[in-house]
This record gives sequence, C-alpha cells and structure tokens, in this order.
Amino acid sequence: LKLCIRRDRGVSVESDPDEVFELLGDEYVRTILRASSEKRQSAKDLSEACDSALSTVYRRVDALEDHHLLLEGTELEVDGSHHSVYEAGFTELTVTLEDGEFALEFALVRETHERFTTMWEDMRDI
Repeated sequence: LKLCIRRDRGVSVESDPDEVFELLGDEYVRTILRASSEKRQSAKDLSEACDSALSTVYRRVDALEDHHLLLEGTELEVDGSHHSVYEAGFTELTVTLEDGEFALEFALVRETHERFTTMWEDMRDI
C-alpha cells in the first residue's frame, strides 16, 4: 500500500512507506522530530540540536514536510519580524504488514485550539 492514513481528521495522504522508512532511518531526521515534538523549533534551533549546518537541516525539513511528518508555522517577534518554526506532525506511527504490503497510520498532532480546549477541560476537572 502506498497510503498513509492520518487519524483524527480522516485525511488520506499518498506516501510511499519505503520512503518514510528510509527517512526515519536518518539520524538528523530523528533528532529533528524529537526536538520538534517537545516544542516548536526554528531551523537554527534544529541546526543546533543536530549539530549540523542549516543547509542539512533544511534538506531534512523539506523531506519531512513532503511526507507530512513536520508542520511549519510562523512565529512573530515583538519588533514585527517573523520566522518559520517547526513542530512534529504526528504523535504516533503504526506500521502494519498485510499480504506482503506495508501500511502506515499516523496519529496527528492536535491543532492549537484543540490542545487549549483539552487543557482547559482538564483544569476544570481538578
């Protein structure tokens, strides 16, 4: 199968599991995903986390975005400037093998407003 099903939104994204496996085999990619799962990171932050050049990070970021594994956002500064920040696009990856075919299923990172709602509901329950 060449289909990644992204749960929580019912969105289907064409992606070759072999390409995703190869991508996840890269140490820089795993470092980028680990760092961006903790908090949104700029390319400079990711470069420092990977101890690599910005060009190396941007190549990995582009590949991760191509497969919808990394989300790009914009962070605004007080002086009006802005820059891109990156966040892991999933919280869980499930691999299945059926009839000789691999399939991948991702659990999505929830939208900011959904996370805020959950946090608020949790606080009310205390």
